[in-house]
Amino acid sequence: MTIASAALLLFLILDPLGNIPVFLGLLKDLPPARQRRMLARELLIALGVLMLFLWGGQYALDVMHLRQESVSIAGGIVLFLIGLRMIFPPADGIMGELPDGEPFIVPIAIPMIAGPSGMAAVMLLGSQEPGRMGDWMLALTIAWAATAVILFSATYLKKWLGTRVLTAIERLMGMVIVAISVQMLMDGISTYLGAGI
Repeated sequence: MTIASAALLLFLILDPLGNIPVFLGLLKDLPPARQRRMLARELLIALGVLMLFLWGGQYALDVMHLRQESVSIAGGIVLFLIGLRMIFPPADGIMGELPDGEPFIVPIAIPMIAGPSGMAAVMLLGSQEPGRMGDWMLALTIAWAATAVILFSATYLKKWLGTRVLTAIERLMGMVIVAISVQMLMDGISTYLGAGI
């Protein structure tokens, strides 16, 4: 996987366009300057969490004695479920019920930006090719920066695109993630069967 394809995958998983309505709903009562400060804080927290999972993922897998094929298959299943939730979100939204008050870590940093699927994806990248951690850090940083730009432009994007277009883009991203997840699942099964086990 190239840096560009890894960055695109992570960007799709972080799903900033799909998070715009939830983000704007959470911050509607805050003044714009406070919104920007809070968003910057939450984005930095999310990046720190994702970097932690990128670097610590291989050690966690080693401790649990999990093979790469298992991680690839499990990652494919998790991404498949996330993609399905993006295509067919539950009635209370993809994030579920949200707490009142100004958000701190939950739900913007975790799980909106650094959600379970993002954590699983960076763990998978780091564990499959641990010799390319610099590449994966760069891919994660690119995806995170693109997410930050979109979330900082959330108000303008919603006015410009509208809720229907944002919903359609989220569904399209879900379809792409489902396709990627099926490929990951098939690669994991193929590697497992190819090992003759």
